[in-house]
Amino acid sequence: MKVNANTMRPGHVLEHNGKLWVITKTAIVQPGKGGAFIQLEMKDVRTGTKSIERFRTQETVERARLDEHEMTFLFSEGDSFTFMDKESFEQISIPRDVIGEPAVFLQDGMEVTVQSHEGSPLAVEIPGKVTLQIVEADPVVKGQTASSSYKPAKLENGVSILVPPHIEAGTRVVVDTASGEYVERAKD
Repeated sequence: MKVNANTMRPGHVLEHNGKLWVITKTAIVQPGKGGAFIQLEMKDVRTGTKSIERFRTQETVERARLDEHEMTFLFSEGDSFTFMDKESFEQISIPRDVIGEPAVFLQDGMEVTVQSHEGSPLAVEIPGKVTLQIVEADPVVKGQTASSSYKPAKLENGVSILVPPHIEAGTRVVVDTASGEYVERAKD
């Protein structure tokens, strides 16, 4: 589907020079002389090579059509994650590099959206927030609560985050999956 080049955002997939490219960064540049253009930093979906392309802002590009499937995370084995289609019950394995950093927040039975092109998975969207338990937290230092300071804590999945001083081991907290930061104490 043809779209205006200046509507492209990080995460969008486009077809360019016979390849599929996922956009990682965009910047609109307005030089002192001449018309404005958009600079797209892209990564080839198949090979992982990076490229920077410039398009005039009024130019059109071919945005790839992606199929989205609601799936359930089942288990991980090494660097491979297995998901099950909610409708057909078909299972697929997706490598860690397709999922990226948020893979550490996958939990058994989690509902995700898998984007694919011609049957090949390109991206996995996990929920924006997850609830996890703190297994290890530093003790509170007297006087530390007077200022807005944070202390290190370890989650049940092994990820270290910064939490407010009143959070102790055994507390369930909500974590933002995009940034990996503490959001709030869980309300359950």
